[in-house]
This record gives sequence, C-alpha cells and structure tokens, in this order.
Amino acid sequence: MLKMSSKRKRQEDFQRVRMKVGRKKPKAVHETNTNFKSKFIHLSKLSNELQHPTNKRKQNITDLLSQMHHYNAGVKQSALVGLKELLSAYPSLIDTHISSILSEVAAVFTDKDSAVRVAAISLLQFMVPIVPTDKIAPFFPLVSAHLSSAMTHIIVGIQEDSLHVLDILLEEYPDLLIERSNMLLHNFLELISHQKTSKECKNANKQPNWTLAVSVNQKITSQNWRLNVLTRLKKFLHALANHMAKKNPDGEEFVEVSSTRPFFAMKWRKHAKGKQTVNMIDEQSKFQHSTSSYLLRTTGGTPDNTDAVFSSTNLKVFIQTIIPLLIECWIEEYPGTILTDASESVLPSTSHNFLQQVLTIISLLWKLYDLRDEHQKLDGWLRQNYLADFRYYFMSQFPYSLQETMQQKKKTKKSDKDGIHYYSGLDHLLINLTLCDIMIPMASPSTLQEDSEWVAMIRMFISEKLNNGASLNCKQLKRLLDVTGKLLNIQKNRVSTEKLIHALYVMYQQRDLQLFARCMLLKFLKKVYFKEDSCTKLGRNRSNILSRWISSLPLQLVHLGSRSPQLSAIMIDTIYIAATRSHKELLQSLQAAACQIYDPKGGALIQLPSASQLKLVQLLYFLPFLSSELLICLNKCCMSEILSADLGCLLIGILNARSSFATWSWSPEDCVMRSEDYFSFLFSTLIGFSAEKLASMQNSKSACVSKTQVSRICLYLTDQLQFAHHWTTAKAASCSLSAVSARSQCFDILQNAIIKHLGGLIIMPDSTAGSVLYAIDILFDQSCIPSDYLYSFLASSVYSIFNFMLTTEKDADQFSKRDPLWGTCISLLSRLPNVLKLMLQSLKVSRTCQEELPVIVQLLRLLLQSSHLRNHMMTHAFLVQQTLQDVMNLKSCDIQEQWLTDLQYCFNVYLSKQSQESVPAVY
Repeated sequence: MLKMSSKRKRQEDFQRVRMKVGRKKPKAVHETNTNFKSKFIHLSKLSNELQHPTNKRKQNITDLLSQMHHYNAGVKQSALVGLKELLSAYPSLIDTHISSILSEVAAVFTDKDSAVRVAAISLLQFMVPIVPTDKIAPFFPLVSAHLSSAMTHIIVGIQEDSLHVLDILLEEYPDLLIERSNMLLHNFLELISHQKTSKECKNANKQPNWTLAVSVNQKITSQNWRLNVLTRLKKFLHALANHMAKKNPDGEEFVEVSSTRPFFAMKWRKHAKGKQTVNMIDEQSKFQHSTSSYLLRTTGGTPDNTDAVFSSTNLKVFIQTIIPLLIECWIEEYPGTILTDASESVLPSTSHNFLQQVLTIISLLWKLYDLRDEHQKLDGWLRQNYLADFRYYFMSQFPYSLQETMQQKKKTKKSDKDGIHYYSGLDHLLINLTLCDIMIPMASPSTLQEDSEWVAMIRMFISEKLNNGASLNCKQLKRLLDVTGKLLNIQKNRVSTEKLIHALYVMYQQRDLQLFARCMLLKFLKKVYFKEDSCTKLGRNRSNILSRWISSLPLQLVHLGSRSPQLSAIMIDTIYIAATRSHKELLQSLQAAACQIYDPKGGALIQLPSASQLKLVQLLYFLPFLSSELLICLNKCCMSEILSADLGCLLIGILNARSSFATWSWSPEDCVMRSEDYFSFLFSTLIGFSAEKLASMQNSKSACVSKTQVSRICLYLTDQLQFAHHWTTAKAASCSLSAVSARSQCFDILQNAIIKHLGGLIIMPDSTAGSVLYAIDILFDQSCIPSDYLYSFLASSVYSIFNFMLTTEKDADQFSKRDPLWGTCISLLSRLPNVLKLMLQSLKVSRTCQEELPVIVQLLRLLLQSSHLRNHMMTHAFLVQQTLQDVMNLKSCDIQEQWLTDLQYCFNVYLSKQSQESVPAVY
C-alpha cells in the first residue's frame, strides 16, 4: 500500500482538460455574454431641480461662503478669489446674497494673513461700483465696525490695509461714512498718536493728552506712515465739508449761488386782461400757505448723526487734539522751520508734500467753521489759540518754494509704494495759497493794525501772482481768487483794496488769457462789484476801477459776439444786475452800444442762445432812451425767426410798458421814445415784412401765390413756421395798439398806414393780410370811422383769404393756418357788416371767373351756415339770391353739381322765407 501511494503522481496545476469529439465545450467561469439589445430613451422634459451657478471649480456661492470660516489661510484666499470670479460671471447673486457676502468679507479685514486681506480688498473694490448706496446702507454699520476694528488693530499690516478699504468706501459711499464721523476721526488720531499716561498728563501742565506715536515697522518710516494717514484724513474732511455745504447751500465757498438759483421770467400774458387771480387777504392768511414742504426721514433706516460732529464743541475738541499733532509732525519733518534763515524756505519734495497735507487739513477745518452759526466767536477763539504758533512755524518761511532735484529713475519697491506715490503733481503756489487761506480768517478789520506785518506779506504775494496770472491753471486761479476775496473782505482801507482790484483788472485785460481764466475773473469781479455796491450805504465812494470795468462790458459784448457764448452769458448777467441798480456809467455805455448789440445782421441778440436773448430783451426796460434807429433794429429782430415768437412778444410788452401809452401816468421828462417811432414799430411788426420784401413780391411768378379773378389781391403763401411766428408777434402788436386810450385816433393812424403802405399792393403775404384783419377787428369800436377805401381793401383781403382756404383745404402744409384766419375773417365780418356787403357785391359771376364757381358757391354756403353771420346774411339776402341765379345761368352742364345742390338747400332753409317777403329786415 505504501509503495503504491508513493508512486502516484500529484495533480498538476492548470491541467489541460481534454475534450472528446462530439461534445460541447463547457462555458468558462468568467465568460462575457455579448447577446444584448439597445433601445433609445426619449425625455419629454428635463428635471425641475434648479442648478446653482458655479465657478470654474464647480463651487457655488454657498460652498465659497462656508470656506470663509476655514482655519487655513490658503483656503480662505481661494474662496475670496472664487467668489470674485463667480460674482463677475453672475452679478445677480450680489442682490440675493449681499448680507452674507458683506458680513464674510468685512470679517476678514482683520485677518492675520496679508494674502487674505488683499483678496478681500480686491473683492470689495469689484463690488462697490455695482451695489448702490440704498442697497448697502442697511449693512453699512457692520462694515464700518470692522473697518474701525482694522484701523485700530495692533498689527501694522492690518492698519495699512484698512486705509485701502477706507479709500474704496470713501470713493463710493462718502455720505454713509460721514454718518460715523466721530468714530472715524478718533481712529485717525489713534493711527498716528496715542494718549498719554496719567503721569505724563500730570507733568504736561495742561498740554494736550495726545502725543505722536513712533512706528516700529521696518518697511515704512514713521513720517511716511503719518503722510499716508494724513492724506486719508484730508480726503475724509473734504467729503465732510462738501456734505455740510449741501445742507447749507448759502455757503459761498462751496456753492455758486447764481448757478443754482432758478431764473424768474415774467409771463406777460398771465398778467394782462385780468387773467391773474386776486385773493382777499384776511387776518390769518399770513400764517397760511398754499404749498408746504416736509422733510421726510431717509428710507435707508439709518439716522443722520452728522449734526453732532458739526457742533462747535466737537470741532473744538478735535482741533485742540489734531493741530498740535500736525505742528509736531511738521517740526519733525522739517526742523528748518524754527530757524530764521530765509534760504530754508526752499523745500525738498518730501517736506513739500507733507506740508501740503498738513495745511490742507487745517484749511478744511477752517471751512467747517465757516458753516457754523457762531462764526465770529470761533474766529476769535482760533486767533487766540493758534495765531502765534502759525506765525512762528508757518509764516516765518513764507512764501515757500519747491526744490528741484534731478533724480535717476529706479524701480519702486512694493513696500515703499504707499510712501512715495503722493509726490507727483507738487505745486508750491497751492501751498502758499492754502497758508493764506488759513491765516486770513484769523484777522479782522479791528486787528489789521496789529497784524499789518503778515497781512502785508500776503497782500504783496497775492498782487504779484495776479500780475503774472496768465500761466495759472484752473485750480490755481480758483484758489488765488478765493484768497483775494477773503483779503478784500477784511480790508476796509480804500487804498489797499484798490491795489488788489487794480491787479485783478490788469490780469483781466491780458490778451493771452485763456477762456476759463477770463470767465472766472469775470465772475469774481461781478461778486466784488456787488459787495462794493453796498459801500454807498457805509458812506464810501464806489471803486473807480470797478466802475471803469463795468462800463466797458457792453462794448466788450459787441466785440465778443458769438465766439464764446459762456463768457457772453456772464457779461450779460453782470450788465443786467448793474442796470437794475441804476449804474449811471453802465447805462450810458449800454445806450451807446445798443444798436450794435441789437443789430439784426450780426448783433449779440441774434447770435447768442435763447437764455442770453431773454436777458438782452429784458435789458430794454432799463435803457435811458429808445431811439428810432434802435426801434428799427428791434423790429427786424422781431421779424427774424432766429428770435423766438415768445421773446418777440416779451419785447413788444416791454416797449409798451415803457411807452407813454402805458396804463400808469408819465411825465414828459420820463418819455423814453417818441410816439411816432413807437407806432412805426408796432405797424412794421404787424406787417411782418420790410418794404423791400413786399416790393419784390409784386413781380413774383412763384407757384406759392394764390390767385383769384374776383379780388384784386393775391396772397403769397408763407411756410408754417414763418406764419406761426408772424401771427404770434402780430397779435402782441395788436394788443399793444388796443391799449392806447385814444382808440379812434389810434384807428385813424392804423388805417392811414394801411392805405399808404398796403393799398397799392397786388400780392400780399397771407400772414400780413390776416394780421391786418385781426388788428382792425380788435381796434374797431363805435367811435371809429373807417374810410371807403379801407372797406374796399378789407373786402378784397377777406375774399382772398376765403378763396385761399377753400382751394387748399386738402393741403396738409396749409392746414395750420385755417383756424386763425377763418376765425379772424368771421369776427371781422360780424363786426363790420359793410365789409360783408362789399364782398357779396364783388361776387359778380361772369364767364371769366367760371373756374371759381365752386369756390364762390361753397363760400356762400359756409357763410349761410355761420351762426355769427346769419342775421347779416338775411339782411343781404337779395345779393345772395342774385349770385345764386347768376351761377345757375353759367353752369357748364345739365348735370346738377353737389356743391350747387348744397347751396340751394341752405338758401331755402335760411333765406327763402325772407326772400319771398321781399322786405329785408333792418339790423
């Protein structure tokens, strides 16, 4: 047994299975079955589940906001970068997640990692232009709290980045930051200083309890850090001052009064013919007003706490703290201020920039004082506390100049970027002007003798710069004029003020002066003139230089023309206000240049915009005398379409008010124009065309002439704009004629002028014919006696107008003329029945006027249908019947025309009974 088992072979691994012939091969254990079929699946609609927007890394806003709480700084930085990428692709997410985004971004203002803070600042800079103020206002207290925490953080890097956040918010949301002014101003102080300890305060002997802090950061020096902080403080105070100026729009330093005050234009039509409303005044009416305005609280839900920071107490506390620190910073930056060597006034660029920030901050604080009610008391407090220090540390080296040094170009280190990028654009003139702006408010007329030394230095400096002011830019000139105005306010000595005004006048007369400079000088001189005008009340004479300047403005306006409408508008405004104050020299100069200013071929009235044209028209009320030459110019301007119809009516109304025919009484000495010149002006305006133009129309063969065989007058068809302009001014002229108390004499003058100048015309403009009919209709009353020639002229004119309207009733270009002309003709015929009689007599139908038969028949039908003329038509029924019979005899065919059928019907309805009785009624 043992021997047989040992000889048995062991079973080999992976032994091959031998298959017998005819048997199927067994299936393998891991065999793949490939016998399957595929079918298409059709989806009728997609799933309703919304897919949230994601960035390139497939992260939605919820994922990114959740990563902001991660302990790893790299994850937080990546989340901020991804959040910016997502919001740039889908800006609509900002509105729906603004609360979460702002809370997470503001929280990392104080993150220890600089890369996280940089990413947060980049995201904030991207968001703020998109988010409006009203959307971010509810969440701004949280953002400002994090900003305040970052500004007062112990880590210097966080403080540096907080200034960049402040720049972004101050650029986009200054008003929201101003509401937290108390907190931010305190933060600015803590950035450059710290409060003294109790021992230091005891040894300071009532000195301020704040002292400058020394930076231990090796990347930026203490002075560069203070420069960065002071630059942001300057921007914040500037925004603060602008906000306060908006709440007090009467401040001259910030708001131009003449540009914001709406101009009042008198509407003459509302105050004519009793159209104005008259109310009875009772005992309580002075306490009642028809309109009332209410100040509603803001919709942002945040209270306005800006009044607290503008209070005198808070301003005093802040100034008492910041000004000693500013002086200490300046002494540390430039120790040469304590020396007396005049050569030390040449400043290097770094010191120059530092002084610019210091002085600008002080100037802004002074401007905030100007907006307070206690201005005089605060000026005395400023003088008492800071005049001596400013004279010693700032005025001892006045004026300052900039040291020009050649520097090689070199790469700027990233760490030094904030410390040097403010050096560009340095201007020593602005520094000196800012220092003058600070010093002048601390002087007053009562202290000029005591302050004569440094005031004389400032006056000499200002006069020198004004004499050489042609090269100044806009910003420099504005500051120079502001300082000059303040200096003129405290200078009550005529000799001193005349020197400054003379320097201004010399600069104004320079030929190479740019347009902006001349405009600014003109506005400033106008302001000085207004203040000088009150000198007569103080017993002083008006400045001779200002009088010479103001009297030269009309001639300057003539030479300037339309080359500079902006400058011309300022000149006209100055002339207008000086004329209202009865400036004798100006009125004489204006009288001499009046014909050139109102010249219809190239005067200022024609060339300038409508706003300036209005002022020039109103200036006519103050001219001492209106000559015949000037009235001729004004008439041509009224006929010109360049001057609007409303201004033409205003001009006519002003001349009527100044004429001797006005409602109030005039003495012979007060007469400013001759009566014959006034009537010539009104008649010429009524005609609307010059004699040369009317003469040239008589030989016209244009298709614009409406001809007729019945009347001797043919009408020249004007365009719509010309007709509307002429019709409006003619109505104003007619109203002025009707205002003459001697109605019959005025009517005789008008009818004689019509017969003389229009009686021999064959072709007349349609607007002229209608205007004459309108004037006759207004002027006629029982005392007026028209001549037979006038009756004939009026009858021909009326028929010509009727013929024109009936032949062109389907012409759209002439449709606007229909209503005014038709109404005028019907009114005249009802007022003067003899004109209707003559017109009906002229309708003698013959074969020569057979083409006008439809027009004549249609005219008779319309006259019969008119309710105003029905009685007069019944009176002249025989003439109508005779005309109808003549038409029946001359009709060209046996077919009854519709127009003839309509006339027969109207005749049978209105006049048949009267004609059968053959007894005409007398009316």
